Amino acid sequence: MIPILKSDQINKIDAHTIQNEPISSYNLMERASKICFEEINDNLLGKDFNGTIHIFCGLGNNGGDGLVIARKLHQIGKEIKIYSLFWGQNKSFDYQKNEKKVNELNLKIEIINNDSHQFLIDKNDFVIDAIWGIGLSRPIKNFASNIIRRINNYSSNIISIDIPSGLSVEHNFKIQKDAIINAKITLTFEFPKLSFLLPETGNFVGDFKILPIGLDKEFIKKQKTNHYFLKKEDIKPIIKSRKKFCHKGDFGHSLIIAGSLGKLGALLLATKACLKSGAGLVTAQVPGCGYNLVQQSIPEAMVIKDSGEYFLESLIDVAKFSSIGIGPGINKKKITLKLINNLLDNFKSPIVIDADAINIISENKVLLKKIPKNSILTPHVGEFRRLVGNWVNDIERQDKLRLFAIKNGIYVILKGPYTSIGCPCGKVFYNSSGNPGMATAGSGDILVGILTSLLSQKYSSKEAAFIAVYIHGLSGDLAQKKYGQISLNASDIINNIHNAFKYFHL
Repeated sequence: MIPILKSDQINKIDAHTIQNEPISSYNLMERASKICFEEINDNLLGKDFNGTIHIFCGLGNNGGDGLVIARKLHQIGKEIKIYSLFWGQNKSFDYQKNEKKVNELNLKIEIINNDSHQFLIDKNDFVIDAIWGIGLSRPIKNFASNIIRRINNYSSNIISIDIPSGLSVEHNFKIQKDAIINAKITLTFEFPKLSFLLPETGNFVGDFKILPIGLDKEFIKKQKTNHYFLKKEDIKPIIKSRKKFCHKGDFGHSLIIAGSLGKLGALLLATKACLKSGAGLVTAQVPGCGYNLVQQSIPEAMVIKDSGEYFLESLIDVAKFSSIGIGPGINKKKITLKLINNLLDNFKSPIVIDADAINIISENKVLLKKIPKNSILTPHVGEFRRLVGNWVNDIERQDKLRLFAIKNGIYVILKGPYTSIGCPCGKVFYNSSGNPGMATAGSGDILVGILTSLLSQKYSSKEAAFIAVYIHGLSGDLAQKKYGQISLNASDIINNIHNAFKYFHL
């Protein structure tokens, strides 16, 4: 997994690498910028691109990166225009060295300042944003913010180097949306930045690609952080392969408690996902109105008919179950509150809690103390707000996530882009799979099924959370390839769970 670090930590890693590799800061800039150039030329511009590439540079090291990229693009015959923004700051040493190299090639650098800031960008041209890097600690104002606004208005083909100009790594000040570059893609060095992963700021980043630039790996491991980015490589080692002489009893017995009149689809989705994710046995507890539907729709599942005809009312004997998932589509009736209370009194292993089960707990906070340790809650943003109250910004939201998980000794999977997993150890992990097409009814019910299935197979809660969010997102990514994002629905996700596991050669 990749640590998500603060700007001062990244600067320390740069300095340590320079001192101990050893490599000069100028050559480190050359190495990083060369990697950016290769990515731009090989994968982003396209073979048929014959327009102009406009490179906007600040006067610091991010601007120095821009000058290196400009020089290399020129050397392979690309049409480029270089602009340097002057607003009173001094040029960095490495910027000056690269400026000299650009001048030796007789390339013109257009100066943009408060008195002179004319430029034109064709809609098909590309822009490379190298104005301001990770050192930004305050909003960009005055003429520089006007330049950013004009760049955004001119072009949708913007490539930001390391971070979109105007955006802070830690998002530690009130953002000015019209003073931040709207990148189509961000090429970021070595680490994702926290602001890339949060709703308030992530849209400025576009897609991002992490480019390793050879920073000292051992020194990186020594950095302390509470935030990590999960990749495929982190998931594969924890997924268990099956032994030749196994049987269904080895993979547990899951209970899905879900559904009510008008919301039986949530029950079907969670139960199907539980089966698709490898549970040995799956039982669905359903209100009477859903009994025949489940029996006929999911022949692999066993079904227990609740005493309530339209809503769940009674707690069955839960002793025989390895794992329980509760919440999708259950409604918030008082009798359902009683069921949840009884479940928390009688089942002491981790439970997966979702949807209306979370809403019931939010309205009856005394139930929080009854939730078994290492249980997994799966709220969306609205449900999480009901649990913890409001927040000022997304940084505070993530702090609330972390502290809530610590206080209650549970895992909280906050669903959304880059779904974040708050752990009772105080760390937060961000998922790298998934796409906007998954913002569709029933998607969260599937996650409940996957989690409940994995718990029944004796994965730890942490392992189950990691695997489930990644498999869930990957299933959505595989479905997107076939159906696109707009037409993607929950059944498409379920129908790709097997392909997601096959992705890991299982």
